[in-house]
Amino acid sequence: MKKGVKTKDKPVILITNDDSLTAPGIKHLIEAVKDLGRVVVVAPDKPQSGMGHAITIGYPLRLHKVHMMDGVETWSCSGTPVDCVKLAVDKVLRKKPDICLSGINHGANHSINVIYSGTMSAAIEASIENIPAIGFSLLNMSLEADFTAAKKYARLIVEKILSKKADKHLCLNVNIPNADESLIKGIKVCRQAYAKYEEDFQERKDPMSKKYYWLTGEFVNFDKGTDTDVWALKNNFVSVVPVQFDLTNYILKKKIEKSYKW
Repeated sequence: MKKGVKTKDKPVILITNDDSLTAPGIKHLIEAVKDLGRVVVVAPDKPQSGMGHAITIGYPLRLHKVHMMDGVETWSCSGTPVDCVKLAVDKVLRKKPDICLSGINHGANHSINVIYSGTMSAAIEASIENIPAIGFSLLNMSLEADFTAAKKYARLIVEKILSKKADKHLCLNVNIPNADESLIKGIKVCRQAYAKYEEDFQERKDPMSKKYYWLTGEFVNFDKGTDTDVWALKNNFVSVVPVQFDLTNYILKKKIEKSYKW
């Protein structure tokens, strides 16, 4: 911020995630952008990975103000990442922030992962509410992961988006390779790859000899394009995929209109 800019003129930056307030990733994201505006954090009180766009219905939601970092207003929420965004706008900020950031997620959210991701669902929820949003993920599941490169590119991208008026439905899915900062070649704007998990439910027995199932699987990339997020990450580029909440397949819509008589 330039010298002399008043606090009220600073952009309001809402930060959330799906790995909970205790995850290193959200702390690194806060550190990366905290001097760019007024940062307010509303995040889950427990891990919510894979929750997708779930919301809490039929159970009470609780918000607790906590201390996480000096100068950063922080709230712990008992709900899902989407609940966090909704409550932040309605009860914490009581207005829409200038931007919503989600992450930095521990693990990839490329290709089909965007459907299941709590990280990206929080960003998409913000986009639905006319709030520009970005979800950040680092391709490393470890709590000991090196976030140096992730912080650098998160800040760079947020600065760019804040530098001009963004589309109110802007939503970016940003993934950072698990590589040393010196090895990352830059940023590529990509499309989402056609890739998915070939899943397998392993059948096991508990100590009482009752059956239970454990989800496992192998990630398979069916997309050989060089313009995808999977390709970019494999080649040490930060991938940026613009996503949207309109799931209409417009090409197929035209084909059906021409091919079928209802």
